Amino acid sequence: MEFVSGVAVVDGRPQVLVTADYPYYRDDPAVWADRLRAVRDELGISVITSYVPWRHHQPAPDRPPAFGDVLDYLELCDSLGLTVIAKPGPFVHAELDYGGLPDWVDPAADPDIEPLLDVHGEPSRWMGRALPAPLGPAFLGKVTQWLSAVGKEIGDRVAGWQIANEGVYTNGALPLTAYDYSPSGLALFRSLYGNENPPSGPDWGRFHAAYLATVYRTWADALGTSLPVVVNLNPPTIEELDDWLARVRPASWDGITYGFTNWMGVVSADPSAQARYVIAAKRAPGPNLEENWGFATLYDAAYADGATSFHQSLLALAAGATGFNVYTGVATSTWSASLDSVHAPPYPDRAPIGPDGLPTEKAPVVRALADFFAVHGEEFLACEPARAAAFGLYAPLAASGGLGEALLSFHAEMRSLGCDYALVDLETSPALDGFPVVVVPPGLPEAVRPSGARELDGALTLSEICQPTVVVTRGDADAYWRADASVAYLIVLVQDSNTGPVTVSTPLGDVELVCARGGAAVVRLVNGYLDDVVIKGTNAHLDSYETASITFANEHLTAPAPADLIVIHTR
Repeated sequence: MEFVSGVAVVDGRPQVLVTADYPYYRDDPAVWADRLRAVRDELGISVITSYVPWRHHQPAPDRPPAFGDVLDYLELCDSLGLTVIAKPGPFVHAELDYGGLPDWVDPAADPDIEPLLDVHGEPSRWMGRALPAPLGPAFLGKVTQWLSAVGKEIGDRVAGWQIANEGVYTNGALPLTAYDYSPSGLALFRSLYGNENPPSGPDWGRFHAAYLATVYRTWADALGTSLPVVVNLNPPTIEELDDWLARVRPASWDGITYGFTNWMGVVSADPSAQARYVIAAKRAPGPNLEENWGFATLYDAAYADGATSFHQSLLALAAGATGFNVYTGVATSTWSASLDSVHAPPYPDRAPIGPDGLPTEKAPVVRALADFFAVHGEEFLACEPARAAAFGLYAPLAASGGLGEALLSFHAEMRSLGCDYALVDLETSPALDGFPVVVVPPGLPEAVRPSGARELDGALTLSEICQPTVVVTRGDADAYWRADASVAYLIVLVQDSNTGPVTVSTPLGDVELVCARGGAAVVRLVNGYLDDVVIKGTNAHLDSYETASITFANEHLTAPAPADLIVIHTR
């Protein structure tokens, strides 16, 4: 496996990367084989992601890491024809104590370890413990030993790596003032910008981008690997969108692939969550590496039904993601209190494969998505998205607090028009002549302003310059379109508030769909005719039970009763 422009390429062929997470360290090894077969056979997924928690494999500092169980696990995956992407942190979150870090890297346990400091000089904490400064010499030496041992012991048994977690310590969306004011962090800042610069203002925003790139590259190098490395940024918050845009600059990561997660709200019900999710998916090409398919009690009751996750996985792909992850594919029941002393089993509570190893009601819809993109993923990625405009990002402007508000305004108006768009980094991107309209925020320096770009100010009305390719003419939904000469894909995302059928006007004619509230559909059209479709017809969380159907060009497909409609022809 390799990543080319954010797309997974296997045996020379691009594919939509569909993965499922399995936390082996939370289950009895006696059930591993049964659970992995269920992921493969019931969910149709052959790529597994698994955190490799440092605190699990090296609980004491005076002993080297022990990899016996993970080696057995990886050997089992290989025997079952499953590929693994390993995620060794060093911080993994995963609802583990101290985020999966061993207790002995707590600065309170080792005075040589610098704590990560905020602008007030206060330590950043996780579950009450101070987090180590990532570039502090003592901690960095221990991290290097850990990652080097992981790379040496299991590097020949996996297909790729994910490092860090949602930034560094699930802090990618925090304000710029949240870190890193430790001596090692300030030393990097001053090496880049000089002693005369105070750690604030635009330079501090630029520093955060360089800082994240430095940590990522340092940790990736410690693995000693030639395998692909990805990261999983969390979406921005609304309040800290400028901070996120200043910090997250994937073009500076020197070969490390961008990926992102969910964990920020139900997008079919919350427009702000939808905006944050779309912006994360559009920031750079790469896979969604954690979509919540299992946690209802811990996050939101809407996730008890698979319609919510189905909707969000399709939205990610529609917005530009190159894959999605089922987190987690399996509910687990056995772990030590030293790993997780807070949560009760099962983990998670509503996974597609239950704690007994049997498929739940979510399994068929996961299988439908996996099968659809196993058959059509390469073609889907090759089809051109219908984007009416590009929005120009300029990270130094974000560092000054002048980009996020403009982007949110642009997103909201484009969504109201039914228009899709691209996000483009003006410091690194090639010519923008592939987009019919380029919109830039107010205050952009002329030196980086593309020729012919329109400034988003009070005088600009996007409806006058941006024309949608597909239009929802009935119902409360969003629609996305991508096509080539003979094939088109339509993704329809139905809001929780919708009632009745949804009609979408497309370049090939009207498409009428019946979906559950909060559900979604993906449709393949070939030479003007209906082909494969997956339509979510039920959503028990919203008490919505529809007989899923689609009508197009005198063709009509329908489920036999209130249920999902799944039509996938293998070839």
